[in-house]
Amino acid sequence: MSMTNAAAQKTFVKMTAKSQAKAHQAATDCAVEYHIVPKDLAGHLYQVRLHIARPAPAGQVLTLPAWIPGSYMIREFARHIVQLHAHSAGKKVAVKKLDKHSWQAAPCDGALTLEYEVYAWDLSVRAAHLDQQHGFFNGTSVFLQVAGQEMAPHIVDIQRADDLACKTWRVATSLPELKAKRYGFGTYIAANYDELIDHPVEMGNFAMASFEAHGVPHDFVVTGNVPNLDLPRIVADVKKICETQIAFFEPKTRRAPMERYVFMTMAVGDGYGGLEHRASTALICNRADLPSKNQVEMSDGYRSFLGLCSHEYFHTWNVKRIKPAAFAHYDLRQENYTSLLWLFEGFTSYYDDLMLVRSGLIDEASYFKLISKTVNMVTRGSGRKKQSVAESSFDAWTKYYRQDENSPNAIVSYYTKGSLVGLGLDLSIRAATAGKKSLDDVMRTLWQKFGRDFYEKNLSGTQQGLAENAIEAIIEQATGIQAKRFLDRYVRGNEDLPLAKLYEDFGVVFNDAARSGKALKASLGVRTAKDGNDCKLANVHEGRAAHRAGLSAGDILIAVNGLRVTAADAADGLSNALSRYAVGETVQLHAFRRDELLVVQAKLQADDMPALSLDLLENSKAALLTLRPSYQKSVKKIIL
Repeated sequence: MSMTNAAAQKTFVKMTAKSQAKAHQAATDCAVEYHIVPKDLAGHLYQVRLHIARPAPAGQVLTLPAWIPGSYMIREFARHIVQLHAHSAGKKVAVKKLDKHSWQAAPCDGALTLEYEVYAWDLSVRAAHLDQQHGFFNGTSVFLQVAGQEMAPHIVDIQRADDLACKTWRVATSLPELKAKRYGFGTYIAANYDELIDHPVEMGNFAMASFEAHGVPHDFVVTGNVPNLDLPRIVADVKKICETQIAFFEPKTRRAPMERYVFMTMAVGDGYGGLEHRASTALICNRADLPSKNQVEMSDGYRSFLGLCSHEYFHTWNVKRIKPAAFAHYDLRQENYTSLLWLFEGFTSYYDDLMLVRSGLIDEASYFKLISKTVNMVTRGSGRKKQSVAESSFDAWTKYYRQDENSPNAIVSYYTKGSLVGLGLDLSIRAATAGKKSLDDVMRTLWQKFGRDFYEKNLSGTQQGLAENAIEAIIEQATGIQAKRFLDRYVRGNEDLPLAKLYEDFGVVFNDAARSGKALKASLGVRTAKDGNDCKLANVHEGRAAHRAGLSAGDILIAVNGLRVTAADAADGLSNALSRYAVGETVQLHAFRRDELLVVQAKLQADDMPALSLDLLENSKAALLTLRPSYQKSVKKIIL
């Protein structure tokens, strides 16, 4: 979005209701207007009407995005459009399909109206969903883009369905209201198409609570049946996260980059994920992860959920405003390649749990358990030796978002290893500067250079974004440290980060249970999953016993030395089925591949997959790394 439009929108939002109405009337002739209504709840169909006051004289081209920013995979949302037709002045207008996501209406005199339906049955944060319980949509799934009019005002009339199930529904969105009341049906406005598609919409009978974080109103919305939901606790905890992050990027002003923010959470039986937007986030989680009113302790599931909230909120700065140059202007018709997702997603993954410590929600011991989990996750996959996180970032479109059974042997995650890169870089900077500088300084420099300064000073310019090879200069500018060798080895190269060595100076030690001198368990080197009542090999790790024996991912393991293997064995990772055997023993395995029986011999290997834990020494300086509230006042004296 250009700064001219951003400034105009900011001004528009602050107008009185009367002046907004006048502005609406003046803009009608040049605005793009949408009307969307849940048409068929059981059939999962939205009805959309698009009105174009001044269509292109040669014939109006319309396009639906092929992907949604923040989720780097071509999803071809246009495949869900049903029954598209057009008319003008009461007469039908011919519409020609140009490609898989583009159409062109024939030339017409006067305004052009298109009507179409969108099939919405994707229960995720990326697309659209509709049933008798709720409605949710991202603009990328439902709003056709009008070629040549992307920068015009975009008005949306969100209408209530003519269905008794919707009688008490409300609307949650961060879209600025035009004639609608907040949380109500009616008209909303965006400065342009880019802004329109960056405000998802939730409709339903949701639970909601509000809070302020450094003066900015925040709404927290939960859709789904969650008995005895402790929403006040969630709001209190998330408020701490938000205030900590606002203060992190703006330690002097405590000023957030948005005027309002909305958390939209869909609670389901099994789900996890989030997608960031400029003034909101869409989340999905297990209802069991949300705290109940009688729950005192913080469960692992709730801790994970708070980490998800922290992750998506951190994106308000890192991705939505600080961007790689490749994302400064999205081309939503095709892939937009960058090798920097290790920074934008990886560093966000580093800070998400760190912000839980800094906000006082978890202690250092809990935090280092989360770090241990990430280290183990990364080091268990041999793909980390074949693909760098820079390559993983570039290949997100075809590899990370399209993982298969061989992925652990072929790729590395720019999320998880990227977070370890952030950790390693942070430790390196702190050690080299005696604690006077850290990765925090790098993030604030990025914010100042590519975020705050752009939005506040360069009002008539065009956002550039971070160039592919510019991060080294930013790190040196922020900390005085030259990072080329570090980045060559651990970002552009595929070496493991020397975290144990880097942690030594801070009183944190690595312990590896798999290499502690204890007798190791026998293993096939596989990851198992339930398949009905059967045990399925989900992943077969390269070079391990099952691989050497000739088994593959997808095979159904049915017996070890003549004894049946079931789904129960899949649940415990074959621990019970192999418990009577020693490392080096050979066992006979029976398995089905498709409908053909395989009988193979496998020599069991040691289960030496990493099982690292991080322990704090008695005189640990971990407080210097996490900066929990109780340490923040005295940490400057400690460092100096």
